[in-house]
Amino acid sequence: MKPVSEKKWLLRTDAPGNAQVLHLAQQLGVLPLTARALLLRGVETAEQGEIFLRARLAALPDPDLLPDMVIACGRIEQALLRGEKIAVHGDYDVDGITGCSLLVETLRKLGGRVEYHIPLRMKDGYGLSADAIRKSAENGCELIISVDCGVSAHAEADLVSELGLDLIITDHHQPPEELPICLALINPHLANNKFPWKELAGVGVAFFLLVGLRRRLRENGYFNDRPEPDLRNGLDLVALGTIADIVPLGGVNRILVRAGLQLLEQGVRPGIAALKKVAEVKQVSCGVVGFRLAPRLNAAGRLEDAALGVKLLLGDEPDLQGLAELLDCFNSERQQIEQRTLEQAITALGKLPEHMHSIVLADDRWHSGVIGIVASRLVERYHRPTALIAIENGQGKGSCRSIKGFNIYQGLQKSAEPLSGFGGHAMAAGLSLVEENLDAFRQQFEQVAQAELSTEDLVPSLAHDGECSLAELTQQQVVELDGLSPCGAGNPQPAFVCRSCRVLSPRVLGEKHLKFDVEQEGCRIGCIAFGMAEKYDQLAGQVDLLFRPSINSWRGQNSVQLQVVDFRPAG
Repeated sequence: MKPVSEKKWLLRTDAPGNAQVLHLAQQLGVLPLTARALLLRGVETAEQGEIFLRARLAALPDPDLLPDMVIACGRIEQALLRGEKIAVHGDYDVDGITGCSLLVETLRKLGGRVEYHIPLRMKDGYGLSADAIRKSAENGCELIISVDCGVSAHAEADLVSELGLDLIITDHHQPPEELPICLALINPHLANNKFPWKELAGVGVAFFLLVGLRRRLRENGYFNDRPEPDLRNGLDLVALGTIADIVPLGGVNRILVRAGLQLLEQGVRPGIAALKKVAEVKQVSCGVVGFRLAPRLNAAGRLEDAALGVKLLLGDEPDLQGLAELLDCFNSERQQIEQRTLEQAITALGKLPEHMHSIVLADDRWHSGVIGIVASRLVERYHRPTALIAIENGQGKGSCRSIKGFNIYQGLQKSAEPLSGFGGHAMAAGLSLVEENLDAFRQQFEQVAQAELSTEDLVPSLAHDGECSLAELTQQQVVELDGLSPCGAGNPQPAFVCRSCRVLSPRVLGEKHLKFDVEQEGCRIGCIAFGMAEKYDQLAGQVDLLFRPSINSWRGQNSVQLQVVDFRPAG
C-alpha cells in the first residue's frame, strides 16, 4: 500500500449566493470574505453572527437540560452538607485529567472532602476500574463521580452499588443500548437529553455539573457564610481538555474555549505556567494547546502515571517546574517510541495490497500508550480507517482513527463478534481482543469498510471557503477573519483558493520548507509552505494555491502571509 498523493479541493458546503453574502456582510459590518466564511459555518442571520463572533459566557445553556443533572446536584449538595467523602474517578487522557482536576479543585473550594483516582493505562485500562472503586470504598468514600468515562461500565457500576456507595457518571462517549445502573448518568448523547449542544468534551460535562451545582447551592443559601467560587477560573482546564479531545469547536465549545484560552495565555495557574515554560510557549492558540501543551500532559498517561498531570494542574507538588520538566522528558521518550512504531507500521503496510479499504495492524513490539497517535499519522498518510493493536501475552489493546464518511464506532459495532470490547466516537475508538481473533476482526472490519466506502472516498479532500483574489487579502480582511477563532475541529481556520498566481523568488527554507512570493494583477504577497521542500521543482510559472491567510510580524512590521496548504500548476 502506498501513501496517497493527490488531494481533492472541495468547498466546505454548498456555496452561498452573492446576494446572501453581501446581505450578511452588511448586517454584521464585515467584509464579504468574512461573511462567506460565516455562512459556510452555518451562520445565516445577523443574530447568529453576533452570537458566534462575541461568544459570550452569558449565552451558555441551562445545565439542567442535561440528563439527571438535578439528581446529581442534589446528591453532591447532600455530600457537602453531611461532610461525606467524595471520590472523583477520571481518565488518563488530557480530557480526563483536566475534568478530574476541575471537579476536585472546585469541590474542595466548596468545602468538600475529595480524593481522586486516575487509572494506569497499562495496568487498569480505560475508565472505571474495580480496584479503584474498592479502594475508594476502603477510604471511606460514600459518593463516586466519574469524569470522561463510565457510560459503558456496567460491572463497575454494579460493584459500586454492592459496596453501598452512590455513583454519578459524567461522560460524553457514545452510550450503549443498555445503560449502567447508577444514581445519575449525565451524558449529552442520551436519548432523554435536552441540552442543545451534544458535542461536549468530558471536561465540558464536568463544568456544567459544577454550574448546576453552584446554582443549587446559591439558591439554598449555602454561600451565606462562605465564599462562592468563580467558575470562570476553571475555564483554562475546560479549554485544554476540549481542544485536546478534538471535539467540534462550535456552539457551546467555542464559548468555553475562547474564554479559557485567555486564561491559558495569562498562565495564572502555576502548573500551566510551568508547562508553558518547558514547552517554550509564549502565545497560546488552539494549535499551541493541541501540539505543545496537551502532548506533554498526555505523555504521563501514555508512559507512566496520568495522576502526575492532575498534580501539576492542581498545584499539589512543591516543585511544579520539576514536575513539568519530568512530563517534558516523558514527551520526548513518547516521541521516540512513536517514531519507531510509525516506521514499523509503514514497513508492514508496504506489503499490503492497494485495494484494501482499511488498515488493521498488530505487533507485540508496540506500546499501547502511543498507538493512537500513530494511527492518526497513518490516517493522514494513507486516508483509510485504521486500527493499530498492541499485543501482550496474547491480549490485544487497539486504538482506532477514521476518515470523514466512516463512523468508526459503528464500524466496530458491525465487526464486534471477534472483539472482547470496544468504545469511542465516530472518529476515534478503542478496542480489545484476544490475539487469535485478530484475523477474523481484520476480515470483518475490511468488509464493513468496503461496504461503506467507495474508491472516491479513499481520496483525501482539502476543504476551503471559496475562491478569492490576492487583492482581497488586505490586512483588515485577514485580521477580521482571525475573529472567527478559536479554530479547530468543527470550526476550521479559514482557507481560500487563488487561481493563476505567478511564482516569484522560490527558495528552500531550512531543508524542509518552501518560501516564495506570488503575484496576481500587480498584487504581491509572501507565502510559506511547511514540509513541502520536495515540491520545489513544481514552483514554476503560474500556480493555483489553497492557503490560510495570516498576519506575519517581523521586526515591528506586519504583513499578510499565505500559509500554503497545497498548490498545483494553474489550469
